[in-house]
This record gives sequence, C-alpha cells and structure tokens, in this order.
Amino acid sequence: MNPEARVAQQTLAPTAPRAHGMSDLAIRNLFIIPTIVFLIVFNIFPLIYSLGYSFTDFRASSNDPAHFVGLDNYRTLLSDPNIWSNFTITAKYVIISVTGQVIVGFGVAMLLNRNIPFKGLLTTLLLLPMMLSAAVVGLFWKLLYDPSFGIINYAFGLGTFEWLADPKMALYAIAIADIWMWSPFVMLLSLAGLSAVPKHLYEAAAIDRASGLYVFFRITLPLVAPILMIAVIFRTMEAFKTFDLAYILASQPTTEVISIRLYKMAFQEWQTGLSCAFAYIVLVMVLAITNIYVKYLNKVKER
Repeated sequence: MNPEARVAQQTLAPTAPRAHGMSDLAIRNLFIIPTIVFLIVFNIFPLIYSLGYSFTDFRASSNDPAHFVGLDNYRTLLSDPNIWSNFTITAKYVIISVTGQVIVGFGVAMLLNRNIPFKGLLTTLLLLPMMLSAAVVGLFWKLLYDPSFGIINYAFGLGTFEWLADPKMALYAIAIADIWMWSPFVMLLSLAGLSAVPKHLYEAAAIDRASGLYVFFRITLPLVAPILMIAVIFRTMEAFKTFDLAYILASQPTTEVISIRLYKMAFQEWQTGLSCAFAYIVLVMVLAITNIYVKYLNKVKER
C-alpha cells in the first residue's frame, strides 16, 4: 500500500473513544447543588419556619404548644406606640449615620484621588476601622466618650460631659462611632468610581476654564452617583440592623433601635411568636426602602 492510501485509511478509520473527565454540566452541578442545599437549610428553611411562628402565640421559654392567632401579632405591633417610637429612633439613626458616612467617605475619596506620597499605605490605614469587630469598636468608643478620662471631652474642653448618658446626645454619639467605622467602606467604593471617570472630561473642562463646582456637579458626581448609590443601599440595610454599637455604647429609651427592641422581645420577654412577626415587619420595611433605592439607581444609570 502506497503512503497516500495509508494516510487516507487512517483518516477515514473511526477513532477510538477517549477517556474524558467530568463534563462541564457535572462540574457546574458539583459546585451549585451543595450551595443551594446550604442556602435552603440555613437561610430559607429558618425564614419559612419563623414565618409560621409569627402567626402563633408561641413562647420558647414555655412547654405549652403554640396556638394559631392569625394576624393578631401584627395588629398588636402596628398599634403599639412604643414600636413606632423604635422605628422613629431607628429612622433618625439611619439618616444621621448613612448621611455622615457618605459625606465623610466620599470626601476622603476625593482627597485620595490624586497623586500623593504613600497613597497605598494611607488608604490601607484608613480601611482599618471597617475591619474591626463592631463589639471592639463599641468598647473603644465607650472609652473615648468616658466623662472622667475620655479623650473627646478633653479635646473639645467639655469637662465631664456624659455623651452616652445624655438622652439628646446618646444617639448622635452612637452614629458618630458608626460613621467612623463604616466611612472607609463608602470611601473604597467611591475611589473605584472616581478612578473610572474618563480623564479627558477633566481636560476638556480645564480647557473651557470650568469652575471646580461645575466640574464636581456636572462631571464627577453624575458619573460616580451609581456606585455611590450602591454604597448607600448596603449601608442603609446594615444601619437598620445595627445592634452591637447601640447595645454596647448606650442602653436607654432614646437609643432603643428596632434591633434592640427585637432582642428584648425575643430573648428577655420570650415572646417568640410576637418577635417573629416584628422581624417580618422590619424585613418588609427594609425591602421596601431598598426597592426605592434600586429604582432610583436604575434611573441614574439610564441618564
């Protein structure tokens, strides 16, 4: 057989099946299915389980069986003026805290968005507060606010002013600690947004001799607004769930945010069914506020 015929025969001959590893579908399922099972067991199942308890008079401290009470728990909570007071305190705290974080975080990002010595080291140091535990931050600021030896009173010449015992200032004191802790998060996202702004826009504005305010409100802020809104969404959700700082720093009626009220209702008063209903009311409110933010974010992106 000549060489040409041998090559043609080898080409037309059926190739032997080769051993293959796992298919792409099998690898995908190998990673996705355990994750889905984990989410169902540890997230979705407790969510549905607690929803069932919210319609009962169940108490975890009692051996009595749970009785179905329908919407009575929700009616009781929504008609309680003390609960609405907790929501008012929480809303005030969220507004102060998130607004302060956006102003401080975005302001620091604007300062870092330039060529300065040791920029990387400085950015890393500024990120340290958000890496700390909330309990550690609470204890740290409790020492700073101490009326006897706290450095804050000494720095501002306030004598023995009691920040955490004063009903009017305690909530602001907690918000200041939260701003210190989470402003670096807003700063980090803002830096990412500022670094993505095209440089030729600033060059064109400089050629046109545009003022600093014009450049900020017409170029910088509109282009950074989408990522800044993402930071606001995350921080708003977290601020609504604030527990550690408020519980450690001050425990009085003017600082009783909804998470503390929920904790007392569930683990001190042992009103399990009522606390589950309360948790779902908070969940619905957070989802509604987040939905408003997301709709506004989509409008900003469309501009």
